[in-house]
Amino acid sequence: MKSRRRGYERRESVRHLINIPFKYQVQVAGRASQKKKIKGESHTLNLSRGGFLFAAQEPIPEHSVLKVKIPFQTRTYQVHVKVMHCKQDRKENAYLIGVEFQDVSDAFRMRLIEQMYLITEYWQLRKRQLGRDISLPEASREWVRRYSQKFQKLYW
Repeated sequence: MKSRRRGYERRESVRHLINIPFKYQVQVAGRASQKKKIKGESHTLNLSRGGFLFAAQEPIPEHSVLKVKIPFQTRTYQVHVKVMHCKQDRKENAYLIGVEFQDVSDAFRMRLIEQMYLITEYWQLRKRQLGRDISLPEASREWVRRYSQKFQKLYW
């Protein structure tokens, strides 16, 4: 095992800077003695195929399992993640929490959610660029035609 050095990158996956809002609740705490229910709202700071980083107002113990609920339009998606690290960021007055997806289906589900957010952002951008309203399905087909192969290469 390699030692941790300043600037040493442990992840093998590319990180994507994307802001996806979510709610979380600790399902299994890192320590059996922990009685406090930890829950909150946040958004992803970055996302990779292995997990994501977010900021929280209070620390979450390493190895805690979180249930994450992600609203998108009329649905709420759910994934489970495990806290891999929790570091205080004094400058931002928050804790930076790095989490790992618990299984392949959670990672795949998050990838689909990311793609939906990207398509929605693209839809808004195209409406501004064209100066007219276009439908979400039209924007989706255009995004898939233009970017889906590049998006797929980032993950697989």
